[in-house]
Amino acid sequence: MSFENLNLHPAIVKAVLAAGYTSPTPIQQQAIPELIAGHDVMASAQTGTGKTAAFMLPALHRLATPAKIQGRGPRILVLTPTRELALQVSEAASKYGKFLPRVNVVSILGGMPYPLQNKLLSQVVDVLVATPGRLIDHIERGRIDFSRLEMLVLDEADRMLDMGFIHDVERIASSTPTNRQTLLFSATLDTAIEKIATRLLKMPKRIQIASQHAKLDHIEQRMHYVDDLTHKNRLLDHLLCDTTIKQAIVFTATKRDADSLADNLSAQGHKAAAMHGDMTQRERTRTLTGLRQGRLKILVATDVAARGIDIADITHVINFDLPKFAEDYVHRIGRTGRAGASGIAVSFASGKDGIHLKRIERFTGNHFEFQVVPGMEPRTKPRFSRNDDKSGKRPSSAAHKTRRSWPNDASTRTTAQGFRGDKKSEFSQPFARDTRRRPLRDSKSNNSGSFARAK
Repeated sequence: MSFENLNLHPAIVKAVLAAGYTSPTPIQQQAIPELIAGHDVMASAQTGTGKTAAFMLPALHRLATPAKIQGRGPRILVLTPTRELALQVSEAASKYGKFLPRVNVVSILGGMPYPLQNKLLSQVVDVLVATPGRLIDHIERGRIDFSRLEMLVLDEADRMLDMGFIHDVERIASSTPTNRQTLLFSATLDTAIEKIATRLLKMPKRIQIASQHAKLDHIEQRMHYVDDLTHKNRLLDHLLCDTTIKQAIVFTATKRDADSLADNLSAQGHKAAAMHGDMTQRERTRTLTGLRQGRLKILVATDVAARGIDIADITHVINFDLPKFAEDYVHRIGRTGRAGASGIAVSFASGKDGIHLKRIERFTGNHFEFQVVPGMEPRTKPRFSRNDDKSGKRPSSAAHKTRRSWPNDASTRTTAQGFRGDKKSEFSQPFARDTRRRPLRDSKSNNSGSFARAK
């Protein structure tokens, strides 16, 4: 199938072909005809499968027809969980709509100065891409008119749920016309997402492509057991000396660790920089621009970069800290191996990561064999119980988020208040938040700043 067969406007097809794409991906083949027909759609697909184009191409196709209602407000509204993803969607809209007559794309993001955003919103807007929190601010100040809105897109809906944005999303949706077309794109379509779709979509068409439980065969996944932070730093130094690395993303658990590790890598001579949620939008944009232009080789980031970064030269992803949830692991390693290319994902696991490792194994369907670098063997052998976590799935958002707009059902409440795994297992722990005092990660005995000394 070709893009011409999807009945898209010729100017859009021309832009797609000019961008180097010759045939639509499976998610595009199924979603675009339904969206052009005017149906509400809820869809899921693996990261890197072309979800952005799957909703942006039919959105632009709609813009090729003059608006029925005159005004300055947007005709298309796209909500995204992160600033990086919003910028990526805005770039895609501009790229695919460049041959259409005057398509004005505006981004409203946290971290951008209000005077600039007020100026942008005072003009005629065709496509508005926004993060929920900042958009709510402008709605409350009466600066946005949704009277001519035709399409609402919820991009990465599962991530917005995880980040506690669902109240804002529903509030924004209530400010839009009821006859709008609504699209929900998510990496997963679990019970929590189904509940959101029930409230916001009308008789949606359901599309599910390549479940995330499928193996990512184009990405080589490696796992290393580490004794402690010193051992982890030695392995990282060894990996980053690999001459096959074009660019790499190193994921850490905390913002402070990202800053410390990036500083230490820079001191070692690497072209490295950090990116996390505490940085201003200008700082984050500057960092991403440096990565895209090749001035940076290593990006040290928290999960803020797990979605929304699409850079072809990222050949390696390194999980300096394992993510807490299995879906985040899939999104992290999905930053490499983009558009069918191959990639390498390396993860470090210590004794305390047993439960996270088992969840990742069950979610991805992979069983990891620990690899060893000669001369850097761990002093102790990994001892992970097979009974650490029976589910292998991320707990429902209703169980681990306090900001939710629906009550837990009985099964969710039982899970949230109980325990996972065998109580006698070394890695079993309460599934609810543990309020016991824990040592800080940056204590003298466990400081990312020891990277230089470790070497």
